[in-house]
Amino acid sequence: MTGRIFRPFTIGPFTIIPAGEHIPVATTLPLILGKKGAFGSGEHETSASCLEELAKLNGVTGMRALDLGSGTGILALAAARLGAGSVVAIDIDWQAALSCADNVRLNGLEERVVSVCGELACLAAGDFDLVMANIYADLHLALAGEMTSKTRPGGFLLLSGIPLQDKFDIQQRFGRLGCELLDMRILEDYVTILMRRS
Repeated sequence: MTGRIFRPFTIGPFTIIPAGEHIPVATTLPLILGKKGAFGSGEHETSASCLEELAKLNGVTGMRALDLGSGTGILALAAARLGAGSVVAIDIDWQAALSCADNVRLNGLEERVVSVCGELACLAAGDFDLVMANIYADLHLALAGEMTSKTRPGGFLLLSGIPLQDKFDIQQRFGRLGCELLDMRILEDYVTILMRRS
């Protein structure tokens, strides 16, 4: 998936708008995305469900958030639009990190969103009120400990990219690390999970 979109469309309170397109008058929370190839246009069911879950989450205003495997940075941008105080968008792919940085600039959110090319291990522990990760199931399993340690007690983890057959393995893995299930959205092929670190 290239992340390219061709006309504005709406998901919850967000309107995803290709760079250069006119912003519709009724738009409440615009997310402007360039056309450089990276995952996360909002069209895939995992991205769309994350945006919907994020919009329902209480208390995003002022949060320190992390978008792991950020791709275009759509979740980082959405968190910032909802009032997050600061967001770190991190991806191991430098092209994705550049795409994210471009999108941050297109949205005028440079003061609150920073795009980083690197691994999760380069970030400090216990720093985030919200960790968002729309990544492969094997990465959720491999990075669960690090993701949990990066989340402050009482903080939230929004997880997606999880195939249906892996949902209980992921839930149990994070559960053993002290995370409680708040919501599980069963999609057509994937699952999106919202948890809280106890």
